[in-house]
Amino acid sequence: MRILAIDPGDRRIGLAVSDELLITAQGLPTFDKKKRGDFFGYVAELIAEREIGEIVVGDPVHLSGRVGESAEKARRLAADLQQRFDVDVVLWDERLSSEEAKRVLRGARADKGTVDKLAAIIILQSYLDFRGNKR
Repeated sequence: MRILAIDPGDRRIGLAVSDELLITAQGLPTFDKKKRGDFFGYVAELIAEREIGEIVVGDPVHLSGRVGESAEKARRLAADLQQRFDVDVVLWDERLSSEEAKRVLRGARADKGTVDKLAAIIILQSYLDFRGNKR
């Protein structure tokens, strides 16, 4: 079993997948809604090909803890994923993942898709570390 992480966005969706031992996160190509279309079909392919047993959706709440429009969209996405697929779906606090990704890439010539992919890696790695420490 592997875990898929999703960093939701209005146009691009960052994606990362764990290794089979649930220790490390690796980035997947960023999904561009305008270029690729059916996101749920793509997720179905990933679940089958990569043996995904759990999906972690980044929950972009404000630093104050307030739930804004982006967090509402992420929560609707998580609910849709839970309804469509027979896997556990978890919302994971990702307050600063995109900012952390930009900080890591500072000085590099990175496009927005790379930032989204790195944000998904950061979300997943923090979730994996949490799970590992819980044991």
